[in-house]
Amino acid sequence: MQDWLTMTAADLGRGIGAGRIDPVALCEAYLTAIEAHPLRDRIYARVTAARARSEAAAAAKRAQSGQRLSLLDGVPISWKDLYDTAGIGTEAGSRLLAGRVPEHDALVVQNATAAGLVCLGKVHMSEIAFSGLGYNPSTATPPCVNDADAVPGGSSSGSAASVAFGLAAASIGSDTGGSVRIPSAWNDLVGLKTTHGRLSLEGVVPLALKFDTIGPLCRSVEDAALLTAVLEGSKAPDLRGASLKGRRFAILETVMLDGIRDAPKSSFIQAVAKLEAAGAVIETITVQAAQDALDVSGPLITAEAYGLWRDVIEAAPEKMYAEILRRFRLGAEYSGPDYVSAWAKLDAARAAYDAATAGYDAILAPTAPVLPPNLERLNSDHDYYVTENLLALRNTRIGNLLGLCALTLPTATPSCGLMLMCAPDLDTGLLRLGAAAEAALA
Repeated sequence: MQDWLTMTAADLGRGIGAGRIDPVALCEAYLTAIEAHPLRDRIYARVTAARARSEAAAAAKRAQSGQRLSLLDGVPISWKDLYDTAGIGTEAGSRLLAGRVPEHDALVVQNATAAGLVCLGKVHMSEIAFSGLGYNPSTATPPCVNDADAVPGGSSSGSAASVAFGLAAASIGSDTGGSVRIPSAWNDLVGLKTTHGRLSLEGVVPLALKFDTIGPLCRSVEDAALLTAVLEGSKAPDLRGASLKGRRFAILETVMLDGIRDAPKSSFIQAVAKLEAAGAVIETITVQAAQDALDVSGPLITAEAYGLWRDVIEAAPEKMYAEILRRFRLGAEYSGPDYVSAWAKLDAARAAYDAATAGYDAILAPTAPVLPPNLERLNSDHDYYVTENLLALRNTRIGNLLGLCALTLPTATPSCGLMLMCAPDLDTGLLRLGAAAEAALA
C-alpha cells in the first residue's frame, strides 16, 4: 500500500480498473498517511474524510460492477483552498474569509466528482493567491520537499506539498502568474497552466479574472492530460507516439535567462541537451515582445486584483499579511486610463510575440530563475521578499501576460523545472510535446 502513495494518478486508476486496487483501501491509505504526517497541518487546511470515504465507497461499487466513470474513478486528490466545496470551508488562505462556507461545489469540482475522483480535502495556499513564494503567516506555510528551511512556491503551495509528500495522488491549483508552475518546479512535479478561459472559473475565489487559470499539479504529463480533461468534462488527448524528432523549439534570449542563478542555469542547459539528443531542433532567438509584456504589466493584474478585493480588504486590513496587503494596495496607484492603455499595449505585445514565435512548436525556458528562497529571511528582510517574489514569477508571468498555455517538467536537478510554452488553445499539442520531453528527461 505504501507504493500507492507514490504512484501516478493514471497508474492508480489502471490498478482500480484491473481489480488490483480497492478504492476504499486506497482512500484509507491516503487518509492514514495524512493523519500520521508530522507536517499535516501545514499542508491540509481541512481534511474531508467523510466525503472521501463516501466517494471511495461509491467508486468501489462501480468498479465491482464494471461501471467506472473514468480512468481516474476512485483516485484521491486534493484541492487548493479557493475551490468552493459545498458545506466545507473555502477561505483562500486568508483570515478575511475565515468561516466562509459555500453552498455549492465549483463547476470543476462538480466535473471531477462526476468522473469519480475522491476529494481528500482542501490544502493551504498563499493569501488570496497573490504570491509566488508560498509563504503565508496568516494561515500556514507548507513545506518544500527539497529544503526544510525554504518556502514551497506559491500560490498553490499546499497543492504541491500534498503530492510531493505522498498525501494526494494529484492536486488542482490555479495559475495567475505562475502559481501552478512555481510550486510544481520547486517540488519536482509536473504542472500545467491551461489556456485562459478553457476551464470554468465558476465557484473559484478570484484573484484577477482576466488572468486566472486552473491547472493540475501531478506526477506525470499523462496525469496532467487526464485531470484537465476531467475538469473540462472532455476526452483526454492520446499521448501515444509523441516524439521530439524534428520538432522546433526556441529559447528566448530576451528576459527569461536574465539574472538566472547557477543551479537553474545548469539544469536548463542539461535539459536542453537531452531534448536535442532526442531529435529536437532548438534555436535561440530575441523576442522584444516578452519584455514589452512585462513592462506594461503593472496596472493589469495588480489593479484588477485590488479592484476585486478593495472593499473586503479595506474593511479589515489588519487581518492580512503585510506583504500581501502591500501588493494589493499597489493597484490603487493606477487610474482607469492607465489600465486601458496597458491593455492596448499588451494586446500589441501579444500580436508581436505570436508573429515572432509562429514558426516554433514551443518556447523553452527555466521555469524559475531561482531556487526556493529561505523562509526565515523572507520573514525578516522586506527587500529580499520583494526581489525573490518578482524574480521567481518572472518567467512564468510572461506566459500569463501573453495568454499562452505552459507546462513545467521536473529535471535531474531538484527544484529546477523546464518550462514549455505554446500559443493559446494549443494545450493538446503542448501535452504531446510534454510527454515526449518527459521521456527524454527521464
